[in-house]
Amino acid sequence: MSLNLQTLNFIKSTNEKIPKAIKEVVIKGDNYLILHINHNFFFYFFLFLKNHVTMQFNMLMDITAIDYPKKQQRFIMIYQMLNTLYNQRVCIKVFVDDNLVIPSLTFIYKSAGWLEREVWDLFGIIFSSHPDLRRILTDYGFQGFPLRKDFPLSGFLELSYIEEEKKVLYLPLEFFQEYRFFDFRNSWY
Repeated sequence: MSLNLQTLNFIKSTNEKIPKAIKEVVIKGDNYLILHINHNFFFYFFLFLKNHVTMQFNMLMDITAIDYPKKQQRFIMIYQMLNTLYNQRVCIKVFVDDNLVIPSLTFIYKSAGWLEREVWDLFGIIFSSHPDLRRILTDYGFQGFPLRKDFPLSGFLELSYIEEEKKVLYLPLEFFQEYRFFDFRNSWY
């Protein structure tokens, strides 16, 4: 596998400027990097990615998370970055505990505001210093975080709309199923 010069310079420059920030480097193809970084250097690492002369990752494309409830560090935060000058992409992965608060990147990347709200709404990962951390995809009265693996598939509440009163009711979820008699001699029942 041949690495281009930009990828090699990227790895070298990052290790020189922020030692111990990168835990692991995975290279896909010629110039797509996946970096596992230490959460202690999180904010400084992204500041370096955007502002350093050789980096210039000026676009935050996406933020998401993966939930592993049985691991000590339950979540993996995934950041997709793009350098529009050299058309280089990098994927940043950060392992996060369930109770760890992550610094918000809204001061570095304006697009992080919306993306961090989505991650908070669906996974419950808290971003410190976020200017507007509130629900974005679920209802304001929604309880829980639906993309966590321990969230029940049916949810906690049943939502119903009453047309005459023009309002939404939240009722506790009830499961019921009528008792059926099965006739095993006939396959149509």
